[in-house]
Amino acid sequence: MKRTLYLKLLAGYVAFGILGFLTIATFTSHLTLNYIEKDTASDLYRESNLIASDYASNYYRGTMTLEDVTSNLTAVATYLDADIWVIDKDGKILINSRNDSSSETVESFDVTTFGTSYYQIGTFFDTFSEDHLSVFSPITINYKVRGYVLIHKPVSDLTSFKDGFLNISYMTLAIIFLCAFVVLGLFTYTVYVPIRKITRAAKDYSEGNFDTKINIHTNDEIGYLAASLNYMATELSTLEEDQRKFIANVSHDFRSPLTSIKGYIEAIMDGTIPYEMQDKYLNIILFETERLNKLTQGMLELNKYGKKGIMLDISSFDINNTIKMVVQSFEGTCKEKKISFELILTGQTSFVSADMSKIQQVIYNLIDNAIKFSHPDSTITIETTEKNEKVFISVKDTGIGIPKDSIKKIWERFYKTDLSRGKDKRGTGLGLAIVKEIISAHNENINVISTEGVGTEFIFTLPLTKNENGL
Repeated sequence: MKRTLYLKLLAGYVAFGILGFLTIATFTSHLTLNYIEKDTASDLYRESNLIASDYASNYYRGTMTLEDVTSNLTAVATYLDADIWVIDKDGKILINSRNDSSSETVESFDVTTFGTSYYQIGTFFDTFSEDHLSVFSPITINYKVRGYVLIHKPVSDLTSFKDGFLNISYMTLAIIFLCAFVVLGLFTYTVYVPIRKITRAAKDYSEGNFDTKINIHTNDEIGYLAASLNYMATELSTLEEDQRKFIANVSHDFRSPLTSIKGYIEAIMDGTIPYEMQDKYLNIILFETERLNKLTQGMLELNKYGKKGIMLDISSFDINNTIKMVVQSFEGTCKEKKISFELILTGQTSFVSADMSKIQQVIYNLIDNAIKFSHPDSTITIETTEKNEKVFISVKDTGIGIPKDSIKKIWERFYKTDLSRGKDKRGTGLGLAIVKEIISAHNENINVISTEGVGTEFIFTLPLTKNENGL
Protein backbone atom coordinates (compact mmCIF):
# COMPACT_ATOMS: atom_id res chain seq x y z
CA MET A 1 0.00 0.00 0.00
CA LYS A 2 1.44 3.37 -1.01
CA ARG A 3 1.42 5.96 1.73
CA THR A 4 0.34 8.94 -0.36
CA LEU A 5 -1.94 10.84 2.03
CA TYR A 6 0.78 13.15 3.30
CA LEU A 7 2.22 13.63 -0.20
CA LYS A 8 -1.24 14.64 -1.39
CA LEU A 9 -1.49 17.06 1.51
CA LEU A 10 1.88 18.61 0.63
CA ALA A 11 0.91 18.75 -3.04
CA GLY A 12 -2.30 20.53 -2.06
CA TYR A 13 -0.28 22.98 0.06
CA VAL A 14 2.08 23.78 -2.84
CA ALA A 15 -0.85 24.01 -5.27
CA PHE A 16 -2.53 26.45 -2.89
CA GLY A 17 0.57 28.69 -3.00
CA ILE A 18 0.92 28.52 -6.80
CA LEU A 19 -2.78 29.15 -7.43
CA GLY A 20 -2.73 32.03 -4.97
CA PHE A 21 0.23 33.62 -6.77
CA LEU A 22 -1.36 33.14 -10.20
CA THR A 23 -4.65 34.56 -8.96
CA ILE A 24 -2.99 37.74 -7.70
CA ALA A 25 -0.77 38.06 -10.80
CA THR A 26 -3.73 37.80 -13.21
CA PHE A 27 -7.19 38.24 -11.77
CA THR A 28 -6.29 40.57 -8.88
CA SER A 29 -3.88 42.57 -11.06
CA HIS A 30 -6.50 43.14 -13.75
CA LEU A 31 -9.24 44.12 -11.30
CA THR A 32 -6.91 46.42 -9.39
CA LEU A 33 -5.77 48.24 -12.53
CA ASN A 34 -9.38 48.69 -13.67
CA TYR A 35 -10.33 50.05 -10.29
CA ILE A 36 -7.40 52.50 -10.21
CA GLU A 37 -8.17 53.68 -13.76
CA LYS A 38 -11.82 54.37 -12.96
CA ASP A 39 -11.04 55.98 -9.62
CA THR A 40 -8.29 58.19 -11.09
CA ALA A 41 -10.50 59.13 -14.03
CA SER A 42 -13.27 60.12 -11.63
CA ASP A 43 -10.89 62.33 -9.60
CA LEU A 44 -9.41 63.95 -12.72
CA TYR A 45 -12.84 64.56 -14.21
CA ARG A 46 -13.90 66.36 -11.05
CA GLU A 47 -10.80 68.57 -11.26
CA SER A 48 -11.32 69.24 -14.97
CA ASN A 49 -14.89 70.39 -14.30
CA LEU A 50 -13.66 72.82 -11.65
CA ILE A 51 -10.99 74.19 -13.97
CA ALA A 52 -13.47 74.49 -16.87
CA SER A 53 -16.01 76.38 -14.75
CA ASP A 54 -13.42 78.63 -13.08
CA TYR A 55 -10.01 79.38 -14.60
CA ALA A 56 -10.83 78.53 -18.22
CA SER A 57 -14.15 80.41 -18.19
CA ASN A 58 -12.45 83.48 -16.70
CA TYR A 59 -9.78 83.31 -19.41
CA TYR A 60 -12.39 83.28 -22.16
CA ARG A 61 -14.30 86.10 -20.49
CA GLY A 62 -11.08 88.10 -20.28
CA THR A 63 -11.13 88.45 -16.50
CA MET A 64 -7.86 86.49 -16.15
CA THR A 65 -4.69 86.84 -18.19
CA LEU A 66 -3.05 83.92 -19.96
CA GLU A 67 -0.10 84.08 -17.59
CA ASP A 68 -2.37 83.89 -14.50
CA VAL A 69 -4.34 80.96 -15.85
CA THR A 70 -1.19 79.14 -16.90
CA SER A 71 0.37 79.70 -13.46
CA ASN A 72 -2.70 78.33 -11.67
CA LEU A 73 -2.98 75.33 -14.00
CA THR A 74 0.69 74.56 -13.49
CA ALA A 75 0.18 74.47 -9.74
CA VAL A 76 -2.84 72.17 -10.07
CA ALA A 77 -0.98 69.95 -12.57
CA THR A 78 1.93 69.62 -10.16
CA TYR A 79 -0.49 68.61 -7.40
CA LEU A 80 -2.23 66.07 -9.66
CA ASP A 81 1.05 64.92 -11.25
CA ALA A 82 -0.63 65.27 -14.65
CA ASP A 83 -0.70 67.49 -17.75
CA ILE A 84 -3.51 70.06 -18.08
CA TRP A 85 -4.47 71.54 -21.43
CA VAL A 86 -6.97 74.11 -22.55
CA ILE A 87 -7.81 73.39 -26.17
CA ASP A 88 -10.28 74.92 -28.58
CA LYS A 89 -12.79 73.06 -30.71
CA ASP A 90 -10.34 72.83 -33.61
CA GLY A 91 -7.67 71.08 -31.59
CA LYS A 92 -5.39 74.06 -31.03
CA ILE A 93 -3.71 73.97 -27.64
CA LEU A 94 -4.25 77.35 -25.98
CA ILE A 95 -2.74 76.59 -22.58
CA ASN A 96 -0.35 73.78 -21.58
CA SER A 97 0.62 73.36 -17.92
CA ARG A 98 4.10 72.22 -18.99
CA ASN A 99 4.61 75.10 -21.40
CA ASP A 100 6.51 72.74 -23.71
CA SER A 101 3.92 71.38 -26.08
CA SER A 102 5.50 69.55 -28.97
CA SER A 103 2.53 70.45 -31.15
CA GLU A 104 0.43 73.57 -31.04
CA THR A 105 -2.43 71.76 -32.70
CA VAL A 106 -3.71 68.21 -32.15
CA GLU A 107 -4.30 66.78 -35.55
CA SER A 108 -7.58 64.95 -36.15
CA PHE A 109 -8.93 66.11 -32.78
CA ASP A 110 -12.56 65.02 -32.44
CA VAL A 111 -14.24 65.13 -29.06
CA THR A 112 -16.92 62.72 -30.27
CA THR A 113 -14.36 59.89 -30.09
CA PHE A 114 -14.88 59.92 -26.33
CA GLY A 115 -18.43 58.71 -26.94
CA THR A 116 -20.55 58.60 -23.82
CA SER A 117 -17.50 58.32 -21.59
CA TYR A 118 -15.67 61.26 -20.07
CA TYR A 119 -12.27 59.62 -20.43
CA GLN A 120 -10.23 57.41 -22.72
CA ILE A 121 -6.92 55.56 -22.66
CA GLY A 122 -4.42 55.83 -25.51
CA THR A 123 -1.90 58.16 -27.13
CA PHE A 124 -4.56 60.90 -27.64
CA PHE A 125 -4.51 61.16 -31.40
CA ASP A 126 -0.81 60.15 -31.49
CA THR A 127 0.18 63.15 -29.38
CA PHE A 128 2.04 61.00 -26.79
CA SER A 129 4.55 58.21 -27.28
CA GLU A 130 2.95 56.12 -24.48
CA ASP A 131 -0.59 55.52 -23.33
CA HIS A 132 -2.23 58.19 -21.20
CA LEU A 133 -5.49 58.43 -19.30
CA SER A 134 -7.18 61.49 -20.83
CA VAL A 135 -10.17 63.25 -19.22
CA PHE A 136 -12.07 66.17 -20.79
CA SER A 137 -14.62 68.73 -19.67
CA PRO A 138 -16.24 71.32 -21.99
CA ILE A 139 -15.83 75.05 -21.38
CA THR A 140 -19.31 76.49 -21.73
CA ILE A 141 -19.97 80.25 -21.92
CA ASN A 142 -23.46 81.55 -22.58
CA TYR A 143 -24.55 78.02 -23.37
CA LYS A 144 -21.91 77.67 -26.08
CA VAL A 145 -18.92 75.35 -26.00
CA ARG A 146 -15.81 77.49 -26.52
CA GLY A 147 -13.20 74.82 -25.82
CA TYR A 148 -12.20 71.94 -23.57
CA VAL A 149 -10.11 71.29 -20.50
CA LEU A 150 -8.05 68.11 -20.90
CA ILE A 151 -6.09 66.36 -18.15
CA HIS A 152 -3.60 63.70 -19.18
CA LYS A 153 -1.96 61.22 -16.80
CA PRO A 154 0.48 58.48 -17.94
CA VAL A 155 -0.88 54.95 -17.63
CA SER A 156 2.58 53.92 -16.41
CA ASP A 157 1.90 55.94 -13.24
CA LEU A 158 -1.30 53.97 -12.71
CA THR A 159 0.54 50.73 -13.37
CA SER A 160 3.19 51.63 -10.77
CA PHE A 161 0.43 52.42 -8.30
CA LYS A 162 -1.17 49.05 -9.12
CA ASP A 163 2.15 47.25 -8.64
CA GLY A 164 2.41 48.76 -5.17
CA PHE A 165 -0.96 47.27 -4.28
CA LEU A 166 0.09 43.92 -5.75
CA ASN A 167 3.26 43.91 -3.68
CA ILE A 168 1.10 44.28 -0.58
CA SER A 169 -1.08 41.41 -1.87
CA TYR A 170 1.97 39.22 -2.44
CA MET A 171 3.20 39.94 1.08
CA THR A 172 -0.24 39.10 2.44
CA LEU A 173 -0.22 35.87 0.44
CA ALA A 174 3.19 35.00 1.84
CA ILE A 175 1.93 35.54 5.39
CA ILE A 176 -1.15 33.41 4.65
CA PHE A 177 1.15 30.76 3.15
CA LEU A 178 3.23 30.75 6.34
CA CYS A 179 0.06 30.51 8.44
CA ALA A 180 -1.06 27.61 6.26
CA PHE A 181 2.33 25.99 6.90
CA VAL A 182 1.69 26.29 10.64
CA VAL A 183 -1.75 24.72 10.12
CA LEU A 184 -0.08 21.97 8.06
CA GLY A 185 2.31 21.32 10.94
CA LEU A 186 -0.55 21.18 13.43
CA PHE A 187 -2.47 18.85 11.12
CA THR A 188 0.60 16.63 10.80
CA TYR A 189 1.04 16.44 14.56
CA THR A 190 -2.62 16.12 15.54
CA VAL A 191 -4.06 14.09 12.63
CA TYR A 192 -1.53 12.53 10.28
CA VAL A 193 0.89 11.14 12.89
CA PRO A 194 -1.95 9.59 14.97
CA ILE A 195 -3.46 8.10 11.79
CA ARG A 196 -0.09 6.52 10.96
CA LYS A 197 0.09 5.05 14.47
CA ILE A 198 -3.43 3.69 14.10
CA THR A 199 -2.61 2.28 10.64
CA ARG A 200 0.50 0.48 11.92
CA ALA A 201 -1.43 -0.92 14.87
CA ALA A 202 -4.27 -2.08 12.59
CA LYS A 203 -1.69 -3.86 10.40
CA ASP A 204 -0.31 -5.62 13.49
CA TYR A 205 -3.82 -6.62 14.54
CA SER A 206 -4.50 -8.06 11.08
CA GLU A 207 -1.38 -10.20 11.52
CA GLY A 208 -2.59 -11.50 14.87
CA ASN A 209 -0.34 -9.34 17.06
CA PHE A 210 -2.75 -7.88 19.60
CA ASP A 211 -0.06 -6.71 22.03
CA THR A 212 0.51 -3.49 20.07
CA LYS A 213 -0.95 -0.50 21.88
CA ILE A 214 -1.83 2.82 20.28
CA ASN A 215 -0.30 5.54 22.43
CA ILE A 216 -2.80 8.31 21.68
CA HIS A 217 -4.56 10.02 24.58
CA THR A 218 -6.54 12.95 23.21
CA ASN A 219 -10.09 14.00 23.97
CA ASP A 220 -11.27 14.01 20.37
CA GLU A 221 -12.50 11.62 17.67
CA ILE A 222 -9.00 10.28 16.95
CA GLY A 223 -8.39 9.65 20.65
CA TYR A 224 -11.74 7.88 20.88
CA LEU A 225 -10.87 5.78 17.82
CA ALA A 226 -7.49 4.85 19.32
CA ALA A 227 -9.12 3.90 22.63
CA SER A 228 -11.72 1.82 20.77
CA LEU A 229 -9.02 -0.01 18.80
CA ASN A 230 -7.02 -0.64 21.98
CA TYR A 231 -10.13 -2.05 23.60
CA MET A 232 -10.85 -4.15 20.50
CA ALA A 233 -7.29 -5.52 20.56
CA THR A 234 -7.66 -6.45 24.22
CA GLU A 235 -10.96 -8.18 23.54
CA LEU A 236 -9.57 -10.00 20.49
CA SER A 237 -6.57 -11.10 22.50
CA THR A 238 -8.90 -12.39 25.21
CA LEU A 239 -11.09 -14.01 22.56
CA GLU A 240 -8.09 -15.76 21.06
CA GLU A 241 -7.18 -17.10 24.49
CA ASP A 242 -10.79 -18.14 25.07
CA GLN A 243 -10.80 -19.96 21.73
CA ARG A 244 -7.74 -21.92 22.78
CA LYS A 245 -9.47 -22.75 26.04
CA PHE A 246 -12.62 -23.66 24.11
CA ILE A 247 -10.71 -26.10 21.91
CA ALA A 248 -8.92 -27.50 24.94
CA ASN A 249 -12.23 -27.95 26.77
CA VAL A 250 -13.89 -29.62 23.80
CA SER A 251 -10.90 -31.90 23.37
CA HIS A 252 -10.91 -32.74 27.05
CA ASP A 253 -14.66 -33.36 27.23
CA PHE A 254 -14.59 -35.67 24.22
CA ARG A 255 -11.24 -37.36 24.85
CA SER A 256 -11.87 -38.40 28.45
CA PRO A 257 -15.04 -40.47 27.87
CA LEU A 258 -13.70 -41.87 24.59
CA THR A 259 -10.49 -42.96 26.32
CA SER A 260 -12.49 -44.63 29.10
CA ILE A 261 -14.82 -46.37 26.63
CA LYS A 262 -11.90 -47.58 24.49
CA GLY A 263 -9.95 -48.80 27.52
CA TYR A 264 -12.81 -50.73 29.10
CA ILE A 265 -13.91 -52.32 25.81
CA GLU A 266 -10.34 -53.46 25.10
CA ALA A 267 -10.08 -54.83 28.65
CA ILE A 268 -13.34 -56.77 28.23
CA MET A 269 -12.31 -58.11 24.82
CA ASP A 270 -8.86 -59.35 25.90
CA GLY A 271 -10.21 -60.83 29.13
CA THR A 272 -8.45 -58.48 31.51
CA ILE A 273 -11.82 -57.78 33.15
CA PRO A 274 -13.37 -61.06 34.34
CA TYR A 275 -16.84 -61.96 33.17
CA GLU A 276 -18.46 -61.39 36.56
CA MET A 277 -17.14 -57.77 36.59
CA GLN A 278 -18.18 -56.89 33.06
CA ASP A 279 -21.62 -55.55 34.05
CA LYS A 280 -19.98 -52.96 36.29
CA TYR A 281 -17.71 -51.69 33.55
CA LEU A 282 -20.42 -51.86 30.92
CA ASN A 283 -22.44 -49.51 33.11
CA ILE A 284 -19.44 -47.16 33.20
CA ILE A 285 -19.24 -47.36 29.41
CA LEU A 286 -22.97 -46.62 29.22
CA PHE A 287 -22.53 -43.62 31.53
CA GLU A 288 -19.71 -42.24 29.40
CA THR A 289 -21.75 -42.85 26.25
CA GLU A 290 -24.66 -40.92 27.71
CA ARG A 291 -22.27 -38.13 28.61
CA LEU A 292 -21.01 -37.97 25.03
CA ASN A 293 -24.58 -38.01 23.75
CA LYS A 294 -25.54 -35.19 26.11
CA LEU A 295 -22.52 -33.17 24.98
CA THR A 296 -23.37 -33.72 21.31
CA GLN A 297 -27.02 -32.81 21.84
CA GLY A 298 -25.98 -29.65 23.64
CA MET A 299 -23.75 -28.61 20.75
CA LEU A 300 -26.51 -29.35 18.24
CA GLU A 301 -28.92 -27.32 20.36
CA LEU A 302 -26.57 -24.34 20.39
CA ASN A 303 -26.02 -24.57 16.64
CA LYS A 304 -29.75 -23.96 16.13
CA TYR A 305 -29.25 -20.43 17.45
CA GLY A 306 -27.64 -18.35 14.74
CA LYS A 307 -27.91 -14.68 13.92
CA LYS A 308 -31.50 -15.21 12.82
CA GLY A 309 -32.36 -17.30 15.86
CA ILE A 310 -34.78 -20.20 15.71
CA MET A 311 -38.50 -20.53 15.25
CA LEU A 312 -40.27 -20.30 18.60
CA ASP A 313 -43.65 -21.85 19.37
CA ILE A 314 -45.07 -18.94 21.35
CA SER A 315 -48.06 -19.67 23.55
CA SER A 316 -49.58 -18.49 26.82
CA PHE A 317 -48.91 -20.75 29.82
CA ASP A 318 -48.74 -20.63 33.60
CA ILE A 319 -45.09 -20.12 34.59
CA ASN A 320 -45.87 -21.04 38.22
CA ASN A 321 -47.18 -24.46 37.21
CA THR A 322 -44.22 -24.97 34.85
CA ILE A 323 -41.78 -24.27 37.69
CA LYS A 324 -43.57 -26.77 39.97
CA MET A 325 -43.43 -29.47 37.28
CA VAL A 326 -39.69 -28.96 36.66
CA VAL A 327 -38.94 -28.96 40.41
CA GLN A 328 -40.68 -32.33 40.80
CA SER A 329 -38.29 -33.90 38.25
CA PHE A 330 -35.37 -33.21 40.63
CA GLU A 331 -36.97 -34.93 43.63
CA GLY A 332 -34.62 -37.93 43.54
CA THR A 333 -31.45 -35.89 43.09
CA CYS A 334 -32.41 -33.51 45.89
CA LYS A 335 -33.03 -36.38 48.31
CA GLU A 336 -29.52 -37.68 47.74
CA LYS A 337 -27.93 -34.31 48.53
CA LYS A 338 -30.59 -33.37 51.12
CA ILE A 339 -31.46 -30.20 49.21
CA SER A 340 -34.88 -28.59 49.55
CA PHE A 341 -36.78 -26.07 47.43
CA GLU A 342 -38.50 -22.89 48.57
CA LEU A 343 -41.06 -21.63 46.05
CA ILE A 344 -42.16 -18.02 46.38
CA LEU A 345 -44.63 -17.63 43.52
CA THR A 346 -46.82 -14.62 42.81
CA GLY A 347 -50.50 -15.58 42.93
CA GLN A 348 -52.08 -18.92 42.11
CA THR A 349 -51.28 -18.50 38.42
CA SER A 350 -49.01 -16.23 36.39
CA PHE A 351 -49.40 -16.51 32.63
CA VAL A 352 -46.56 -15.59 30.30
CA SER A 353 -46.15 -15.51 26.52
CA ALA A 354 -43.19 -17.68 25.44
CA ASP A 355 -42.11 -21.05 24.03
CA MET A 356 -43.10 -23.38 26.87
CA SER A 357 -40.70 -26.21 26.04
CA LYS A 358 -37.74 -23.82 25.72
CA ILE A 359 -38.55 -22.07 29.01
CA GLN A 360 -38.84 -25.49 30.69
CA GLN A 361 -35.32 -26.17 29.43
CA VAL A 362 -34.10 -22.84 30.84
CA ILE A 363 -35.59 -23.54 34.27
CA TYR A 364 -34.27 -27.14 34.22
CA ASN A 365 -30.73 -26.00 33.38
CA LEU A 366 -30.73 -23.29 36.04
CA ILE A 367 -32.04 -25.64 38.74
CA ASP A 368 -29.63 -28.39 37.65
CA ASN A 369 -26.78 -25.89 37.87
CA ALA A 370 -27.91 -24.74 41.33
CA ILE A 371 -28.06 -28.33 42.62
CA LYS A 372 -24.58 -29.15 41.31
CA PHE A 373 -22.93 -26.31 43.20
CA SER A 374 -25.08 -26.26 46.37
CA HIS A 375 -23.90 -27.66 49.65
CA PRO A 376 -25.78 -30.61 51.26
CA ASP A 377 -28.63 -29.62 53.59
CA SER A 378 -29.12 -26.30 51.73
CA THR A 379 -32.12 -24.63 50.13
CA ILE A 380 -32.72 -23.46 46.57
CA THR A 381 -35.17 -20.55 46.31
CA ILE A 382 -37.29 -20.03 43.21
CA GLU A 383 -39.30 -16.83 43.07
CA THR A 384 -41.58 -15.09 40.56
CA THR A 385 -42.41 -11.37 40.65
CA GLU A 386 -44.70 -9.38 38.38
CA LYS A 387 -43.59 -5.86 37.49
CA ASN A 388 -44.14 -3.53 34.51
CA GLU A 389 -45.90 -6.16 32.36
CA LYS A 390 -43.03 -8.58 33.00
CA VAL A 391 -42.55 -11.66 35.13
CA PHE A 392 -39.16 -11.89 36.85
CA ILE A 393 -38.11 -15.51 37.56
CA SER A 394 -35.31 -15.98 40.07
CA VAL A 395 -33.36 -19.18 40.85
CA LYS A 396 -31.13 -18.68 43.88
CA ASP A 397 -28.78 -21.05 45.71
CA THR A 398 -26.45 -20.75 48.70
CA GLY A 399 -23.62 -22.73 47.15
CA ILE A 400 -20.00 -22.06 46.30
CA GLY A 401 -20.70 -19.02 44.09
CA ILE A 402 -18.87 -17.86 40.99
CA PRO A 403 -15.46 -16.14 41.04
CA LYS A 404 -15.69 -12.46 40.10
CA ASP A 405 -13.41 -12.83 37.07
CA SER A 406 -15.55 -15.68 35.71
CA ILE A 407 -19.00 -14.06 35.84
CA LYS A 408 -18.71 -12.54 32.34
CA LYS A 409 -17.51 -15.83 30.86
CA ILE A 410 -20.08 -18.27 32.24
CA TRP A 411 -22.29 -17.78 29.16
CA GLU A 412 -19.53 -18.97 26.83
CA ARG A 413 -19.69 -22.45 25.33
CA PHE A 414 -17.72 -25.09 27.22
CA TYR A 415 -16.59 -22.55 29.78
CA LYS A 416 -16.09 -24.03 33.23
CA THR A 417 -14.46 -22.45 36.23
CA ASP A 418 -11.85 -24.46 38.08
CA LEU A 419 -14.30 -24.80 40.94
CA SER A 420 -16.94 -26.27 38.65
CA ARG A 421 -14.50 -28.81 37.26
CA GLY A 422 -13.78 -29.97 40.76
CA LYS A 423 -17.43 -30.31 41.68
CA ASP A 424 -19.02 -31.38 38.42
CA LYS A 425 -17.52 -34.25 36.43
CA ARG A 426 -20.59 -34.76 34.25
CA GLY A 427 -21.19 -31.19 33.12
CA THR A 428 -20.64 -30.20 29.49
CA GLY A 429 -20.21 -26.46 29.98
CA LEU A 430 -23.08 -25.84 27.55
CA GLY A 431 -26.04 -25.42 29.90
CA LEU A 432 -25.74 -21.70 30.59
CA ALA A 433 -24.83 -20.99 26.96
CA ILE A 434 -28.09 -22.65 25.91
CA VAL A 435 -30.01 -20.70 28.56
CA LYS A 436 -28.58 -17.42 27.29
CA GLU A 437 -29.46 -18.24 23.67
CA ILE A 438 -33.04 -19.20 24.52
CA ILE A 439 -33.70 -16.05 26.55
CA SER A 440 -32.10 -13.89 23.82
CA ALA A 441 -34.30 -15.58 21.21
CA HIS A 442 -37.31 -14.37 23.25
CA ASN A 443 -35.84 -10.82 23.23
CA GLU A 444 -35.65 -10.95 27.00
CA ASN A 445 -32.80 -10.54 29.51
CA ILE A 446 -31.04 -12.79 32.01
CA ASN A 447 -28.65 -11.59 34.72
CA VAL A 448 -26.56 -13.24 37.39
CA ILE A 449 -25.66 -12.06 40.88
CA SER A 450 -23.01 -14.13 42.63
CA THR A 451 -20.62 -13.91 45.56
CA GLU A 452 -17.93 -16.55 45.90
CA GLY A 453 -18.61 -18.69 48.96
CA VAL A 454 -22.09 -17.19 49.48
CA GLY A 455 -24.23 -18.26 46.53
CA THR A 456 -25.59 -17.40 43.10
CA GLU A 457 -28.86 -16.00 41.78
CA PHE A 458 -30.02 -16.09 38.15
CA ILE A 459 -32.89 -13.76 37.17
CA PHE A 460 -34.61 -13.71 33.78
CA THR A 461 -37.73 -12.02 32.43
CA LEU A 462 -40.73 -13.07 30.36
CA PRO A 463 -43.64 -10.99 29.02
CA LEU A 464 -46.80 -11.18 31.15
CA THR A 465 -50.20 -12.15 29.68
CA LYS A 466 -53.64 -11.97 31.29
CA ASN A 467 -54.69 -15.60 31.11
CA GLU A 468 -54.06 -18.91 29.37
CA ASN A 469 -55.67 -17.59 26.15
CA GLY A 470 -53.44 -14.54 26.17
CA LEU A 471 -56.43 -12.22 26.74
